[in-house]
Amino acid sequence: MITKQRRASRDVRHRRLRRWVRGSAARPRLAVFRSTRHIHAQLVDDDTGRTLLAADSRSKAFMEQHRTGGNVQAAKAIGDLVAQKAKAAGIERVVFDRGGYKYHGRVKALAEAARAGGLIF
Repeated sequence: MITKQRRASRDVRHRRLRRWVRGSAARPRLAVFRSTRHIHAQLVDDDTGRTLLAADSRSKAFMEQHRTGGNVQAAKAIGDLVAQKAKAAGIERVVFDRGGYKYHGRVKALAEAARAGGLIF
């Protein structure tokens, strides 16, 4: 379980990032959240406050194909899945929100897979 003290530094970094990163209907925000066991990604329109689409490593379809959601291969798969769903919804340009995490490891793998899938950011 993550305590408030451990999460506080990430929250500060995320708030600092969110001053500049804002999504719209034309260019939604690709928000990433990672835990020790799973990774989540969603496209958010901040103007209306709605999530346009989401993908995570907890879904049944994902778990049938992968053993765990807490590694780089799972992050690549989620990035590819988000890119496919975005293309189907007619979205190609997004703003990347790393969620206060370092651009390294699983967050970087998700971003690179989304770029390889056709998203532009």
